[in-house]
Amino acid sequence: MPRSKNKVASHRKRKRVLELAKGYWGARSKVWTVAKNHVEKGLVHAYRDRRLKKRTFRQLWIVRINAAARLNGTTYSRLISALNKKGVDINRKILANLAVENPAAFTEIVKFSAN
Repeated sequence: MPRSKNKVASHRKRKRVLELAKGYWGARSKVWTVAKNHVEKGLVHAYRDRRLKKRTFRQLWIVRINAAARLNGTTYSRLISALNKKGVDINRKILANLAVENPAAFTEIVKFSAN
């Protein structure tokens, strides 16, 4: 009895990987073995970087809040501590957005937390 290789499934798998490799340079988008390795590595980086993106954005928000807080005569750590003591639940993303887009509102928050 001849060996069954399930050509349909194999073909679909290769087609899916080569579709993901579309846009890669040279053999990376054409040759199955090369494309398979590069797609797999790209997916690993994508998985890792979805988590790193969250850290990077939090760092950016903290830098923006600190810069705006220093313009208002305080520091980031003092501002966050004062807001926590007052029981103000406002996240860093919103605070950073206020600091950039609406400095007057941010100044009011700083004044409220200082009292």
